[in-house]
Amino acid sequence: MKKIIRRDVKQKILLLLFAGVALGFSRSPKNYFKILKGIPIAWKEINKSRLYSAVREFYNERLIDYKEDNDGNVKIVLTKEGNKKALQFKFEEIEIKKPEKWDKKWRIVIFDIPEKKKKAREALRGKLKDIGFQELQKSVLIHPFECKDEIDFIIEVFQIRPYVRFIRAESVTNEEQLKLKFKLF
Repeated sequence: MKKIIRRDVKQKILLLLFAGVALGFSRSPKNYFKILKGIPIAWKEINKSRLYSAVREFYNERLIDYKEDNDGNVKIVLTKEGNKKALQFKFEEIEIKKPEKWDKKWRIVIFDIPEKKKKAREALRGKLKDIGFQELQKSVLIHPFECKDEIDFIIEVFQIRPYVRFIRAESVTNEEQLKLKFKLF
């Protein structure tokens, strides 16, 4: 259980840094309290000892770096590797929000990913199913709710943009079966 809590804290810290929320430390008490005053609630929810421990781990893993400004304030920033790790956490949390009312449009993702990128193809198919897409064919999946941003994010993570198309359609043959599967009645 302790490992899970620790992972959640580490994930939260990375996602906050990824979102551009500044985490700063200062040697000057005056600046320290100025920083503390501006800290978002999300930072305050993290246990201080766990925060410092995670920051040390991130630094040792080269996920973060320290930048000192002219006032003596030290800011923690994500490295390129830290950004990748944060994207991975964000990737795991992707979900498609169900609107109150369906707009009667279908979102279709089609792809033709070369054999040399077979792992990316399988990962894309698996992730689309994980977030609720229904497979029409091996490389054609469908969903009733808006998800363009989520699909863009997924194909960027897998670096397969040239091979994937996103379509919005007014109707699909055998639509009644899909409506039943997605509980749209």
